[in-house]
Amino acid sequence: MPDLTGAVWRKSSRSNNGGECVEVADNLPGVVGLRDSKDPSGPVLTFSPAGWAAFLVGVKRETFGD
Repeated sequence: MPDLTGAVWRKSSRSNNGGECVEVADNLPGVVGLRDSKDPSGPVLTFSPAGWAAFLVGVKRETFGD
C-alpha cells in the first residue's frame, strides 16, 4: 500500500449531503487516494495519477452505465 501520510482529504464536489460521500486525496506524489467519508479509518482505493485522470474523463463522458 502506498504511504498516505500527509494526505489532505476533501469531499467530492459531486457528493450530496445525504451521507453518500467520497473523499479524495490528490496532493500526494505518485498516488491518488479515494475513501468513504463515513469511514475515514477504513479502506482506501489508490490510483496512479494517470488512472485517476482517465477515470474522471470516463465519469464526465458518462461512460459508465447504471
